[in-house]
Amino acid sequence: MTTLVSLIFILGFLAIALEHPLRVNKAASALLMAALCWTSYILFGTSGPDAVSEALTGHMGEIASILFFLLGAMTIVELIDAHDGFEVILSSIRTRDRRALIWIIGGISFFLSAVLDNLTTTIVMVSMIRRLMRDSEDRMLYAGLVVIAANAGGAWSPIGDVTTTMLWIGGQVSATGIIRRTILPSLLCLVIPALLMMWRMRGNVERAEEAGSNGRSETERRQGISVLIAGFLCLLGVPVFKMYTHLPPFMGMLAGLGLMWVFTGWVHRGKNEADRDRYTVNFALRKIDTPSILFFLGILAAVAALESTGILQQVATALDARIGDERAIVITMGLLSSVIDNVPLVAAAQGMYGLDTFPMDHPFWELMAYATGTGGSCLVIGSAAGVAAMGMLQIEFFWYLKRIAPLALAGFLGGALGYLLLAGAWPLH
Repeated sequence: MTTLVSLIFILGFLAIALEHPLRVNKAASALLMAALCWTSYILFGTSGPDAVSEALTGHMGEIASILFFLLGAMTIVELIDAHDGFEVILSSIRTRDRRALIWIIGGISFFLSAVLDNLTTTIVMVSMIRRLMRDSEDRMLYAGLVVIAANAGGAWSPIGDVTTTMLWIGGQVSATGIIRRTILPSLLCLVIPALLMMWRMRGNVERAEEAGSNGRSETERRQGISVLIAGFLCLLGVPVFKMYTHLPPFMGMLAGLGLMWVFTGWVHRGKNEADRDRYTVNFALRKIDTPSILFFLGILAAVAALESTGILQQVATALDARIGDERAIVITMGLLSSVIDNVPLVAAAQGMYGLDTFPMDHPFWELMAYATGTGGSCLVIGSAAGVAAMGMLQIEFFWYLKRIAPLALAGFLGGALGYLLLAGAWPLH
């Protein structure tokens, strides 16, 4: 049974990677892969139908929380974009120089991701990129940089990436410890690709739309600024909401979406229905990329099948037995997170190694947070940030593999080496 489920996952992964030659939408491949994995598990597994159904229901609760978070974040960003709210940020970016934009866009993504999360940051920044530059190749290159920067920025913050949050909640790392000892390696993970990108980029970008050239009235400009501020406050409020309520982040995102719904309705209360329509949440929901959400659903459900069947645990155990060195195991897990979701990998690691083996703030856990948080950048489908950028700009798998993956790998390995040099050697258990 495990062989069959593994084969289905591999074939599904290949179908996603070969989306354009096969002319089969990646969402369709992901959904079929997930359905076939779980069908094989329930028909040929030994757990019994009730146990499999219960496991699927439990996983769907976790998956739904991610999808609702994604839906809320994308809708808020679309609302801001409909009001030309990003015009404020765009107008402050005067330069067209490709090299200068690398540091501006990368820096904003890195630090914004640490406060929000890598997924929301990517959605916001890719939306800005679409407004900032006209050429599709430029858009995809800078979106790749955003994916690297957002994942690197989320890795050193306890609320910036779901795996770091898991380790924080599980007691493996402390907030101050993870920030103090992984911020420099995470910064290296961005700086190295940025330097490599600078080396091959020249000239200026062509702006998609000049700031202030769209004929907006002063009232519309003020409305755009107010919606931008409200939207960012709602996004910034998500980690605060989680901190004080201990509810999952998607509840804070949905609360923010509800507030934005009320606020935008109040802003346009004096307009007739036809003029008000394009500023509403209903219109924003029609604009978001629903197939990318379904693709994310399929990927997460398929990975959940691998976890439930014990395949991921077997992989983690095999790594421990064959490699032995925990540093190499963690770095390997980081690279695996570009193919397999980093959440079950970290969950497997938490199950394999107790706090009696590696106590809180041990370098093993800190390197784990860095590696699994940044390793997903090596493939476009390896992280939520990559999946979001892929859906928003229709980035092809092999284009990313050729143009962005080598940069991401160099940054990942450079940051890992930087952490090992700073942390020094630790004894093997």
